[in-house]
Amino acid sequence: MPEPVPSSDRRIPARNRRQTMDWSLVLASQGIEHVIEHAEETGWALTVAEHDYEPALAHIRLYRLENRHWRWRRPVFQPGLIFDGRSTAWLFLIIVYYWWSEQRTDLRNLGMWDGTALAHGEWWRLFTATWLHADLAHLAMNAVFGLLLLGLTMGRYGPGVGLLAAYLAGAGGNVAAWLSYGESHRGLGASGVVMGALGLLAVQSFSLLKQNNSTAFRRFSGAIMGGVLLFVLIGVSPESDVVAHLGGFVAGLLLGLLLALMPRLADSRRINLAAGLVFAALVVVPWLRALIRTG
Repeated sequence: MPEPVPSSDRRIPARNRRQTMDWSLVLASQGIEHVIEHAEETGWALTVAEHDYEPALAHIRLYRLENRHWRWRRPVFQPGLIFDGRSTAWLFLIIVYYWWSEQRTDLRNLGMWDGTALAHGEWWRLFTATWLHADLAHLAMNAVFGLLLLGLTMGRYGPGVGLLAAYLAGAGGNVAAWLSYGESHRGLGASGVVMGALGLLAVQSFSLLKQNNSTAFRRFSGAIMGGVLLFVLIGVSPESDVVAHLGGFVAGLLLGLLLALMPRLADSRRINLAAGLVFAALVVVPWLRALIRTG
């Protein structure tokens, strides 16, 4: 920390303008009067009165302690829209599973969505299929859109809750495909999870309807229409499983409506931790069942 200088006012040097502005906000929030200084010879600094020097240092130390780690959650585009960089954990996992499936040639058959196997009780395929991809292009498509949409979903609903909700929506998309196609269909891919995240984002402004005015309704309906248009753009193509995509999107909408009734979940560390543990269990247990089943 900075050394005191002999003066009736005390100077707190900073590394750069951004750090100076951050510290200035900290002091302002505590009601500590200060002056921002900048000179070519001495650089950036804050000047405070003698009696405020030690309290100012204490608050700056506390701020630095609380912000010494990487900030995963960062505002993007507009105030209130948060991207959570922990979605890279999901990206890492789908890359690992793709690498694993390339090394073990039978892995796709063990974990892919299979209507006949589901009819015989192999429920875990609803989850394991979301980690598998047919080829590198398939993986890249889901990785690009998934990283962004999951990051925004986790920023909106909380890292654990958002990730679990999108994952469950992906499994819901596989259920929809099973009900539509019956036992004759097989499939794989994380597209249902990606579409689930899109559905969760599209319905996030549902709580605005409580304001009971035309502006709130326009914003909500605009968000839904935007989500639908994005779904058509990235979720509908001749070679894709449109039913599974639509099922994931609709499941995301429904889960988003449910979560809108509990807006404080995003801020609860305990609930997000619990949701993260449930997500981890729903990754590990289905794969253990798939591997054990084959002996």
